[in-house]
Amino acid sequence: MSVGLLALLDDVAGLVKVAAASLDDVAGQAAKASAKAAGALIDDAAVTPNYVTGFTADRELPIIGKIAWGSIRNKLLFLLPAALLLSVFAPWLITPLLMIGGGYLCYEGAEKIFHALRPHDAEVHEAGLEPVAISAETLEDRKVAGAIQTDFILSAEIMTIVLSAIHVDNFWFRAAALALAGVGITVAVYGAVALIVKADDFGLWTARSARTEFGRAFGRGIVVSMPVFLQILGVVGTAAMTWVGGSIIVHGLYEFGIDWPEHIVEAAAHWAEASVPAIAGVTGWLATAAVDFVFGIMLGAILIPVVGLVLAPAFRALKHLLPKRA
Repeated sequence: MSVGLLALLDDVAGLVKVAAASLDDVAGQAAKASAKAAGALIDDAAVTPNYVTGFTADRELPIIGKIAWGSIRNKLLFLLPAALLLSVFAPWLITPLLMIGGGYLCYEGAEKIFHALRPHDAEVHEAGLEPVAISAETLEDRKVAGAIQTDFILSAEIMTIVLSAIHVDNFWFRAAALALAGVGITVAVYGAVALIVKADDFGLWTARSARTEFGRAFGRGIVVSMPVFLQILGVVGTAAMTWVGGSIIVHGLYEFGIDWPEHIVEAAAHWAEASVPAIAGVTGWLATAAVDFVFGIMLGAILIPVVGLVLAPAFRALKHLLPKRA
């Protein structure tokens, strides 16, 4: 009896070890896949603080909480099942969908640069796009609804990127890794957004309440530096979004047999590594990102008139053909 009990305990211990190793593998896959979506994540963190502009300090965190909860619902209830169905029944669609998302990132990045360089022309372009109709009663509701809709687009791109980077054969492990990555990404992004949004309040409190002159000066430094930090974050987010979009397009074209953009990226990386061998890894990555950024800007610049002159009118025409709700 005791021998049987010991054998049972040994089997249980073995199962626990296998489960722990599986969980570790899932966590590792989720972490690696999340890193692939860094560009979209930075842009998400850069865009979200704008949604609390104009609200009192006591409403900032509740608004971010509502947007974060909406983001989790987007990822787990809609995008996760869709991504898993794709991976099982239509894996060949993942690359085209990635490229569509990459094109969207390139368009957004180019449009932001266009707005910075030619604000009047950019506003004319934006005015020609179909506005999103949201039936909400308050400004806060409209802001939250708009943020969740924007998050859905970014989350779809993020989840597709994460899915393409998860290399787990077991369906349930793949689902667990994708869900873990989705929740982890949401917590990381909106946690960072909450810290950014409340940093100026913390700095103001420190400047008034710190017991030492150094502490008060530190608080004033936070208050003064936050607008500059947000501007830098916006620039980094735009650059990251554009080079990630360009990278997705380049790799997608390579898979469809159009390999010359990939060869240009590789040649630039090899040249940069050979030029500064002491930091070859850094220079190679910078060269790769720079060329991907150029491809992204070129594609985004092409898509701006396509969206304004073709896609937006087509969407309006399609919308008018659909029956209107009472």
